[in-house]
Amino acid sequence: MTTRRLARTAFRFALLAAVTAGLPACNAFSRMSELGSGPQLTKIQDPQAAPGYQPVSLPMPTPLPVERNPNSLWRTGAKAFFKDQRAARVGDLLTVLISIEDEAQIDNSTSRTRNNGETADLSAFLGLESKLKGILPDAVDPTNLVDGASTSTSRGTGQIRRKETVDLKLAALVTQTLPNGNLVVQGRQEVRVNYEVRDLVVTGVIRPEDITATNTIRYDQIAEARISYAGRGQISDVQQPRYGQQLFDIIMPF
Repeated sequence: MTTRRLARTAFRFALLAAVTAGLPACNAFSRMSELGSGPQLTKIQDPQAAPGYQPVSLPMPTPLPVERNPNSLWRTGAKAFFKDQRAARVGDLLTVLISIEDEAQIDNSTSRTRNNGETADLSAFLGLESKLKGILPDAVDPTNLVDGASTSTSRGTGQIRRKETVDLKLAALVTQTLPNGNLVVQGRQEVRVNYEVRDLVVTGVIRPEDITATNTIRYDQIAEARISYAGRGQISDVQQPRYGQQLFDIIMPF
């Protein structure tokens, strides 16, 4: 039995060591392959062919029937008389203007105190109180059967201060046209300076009416917007805790 326990314990330690070693393996090999050259840029590919891509599905109004008027210059459902160069179809490009200046400050404080006390006695109960010693321990006093007290105190303090400023421009690609005419856009931009890559990703749903005459749109006019501005490279790696420390923070319960 002891041998089996030792074998199971050794197996668990070996499994934990394998998992721990496997966590940084992919990133470690990637970093070693970039020695002397820096992080490589991502290859350009079709967004719809990317792993995990899912077309956007949103509640849509009932489509209107299209009426053909051969002798008319106006098309049913058209939003402009003359054709312009703004993005309108899958594959078209437009510029997303990102200008975020966000500042928030939150300060919360909570305090709670509660005191409880309970006392019960059985000094007289049809003369049977004298029989309690035969049921309960000899030290029981009928005049002081229950005497309980509890105290609860809770205090909490939280403070958040955040200030963000992002000012960027990004060309996005129309990847899907929804039944009501709205457009799904997705754009990605990578810039490498020495050994650091800055990666900017923007996705969301826009209305063609919000696209300006210069084929641009503001980020606050994008519904379901997902904006990511991150980096990878030597500086980003140094700013992160080591893998062992990250794993320890996850599994340590105290």
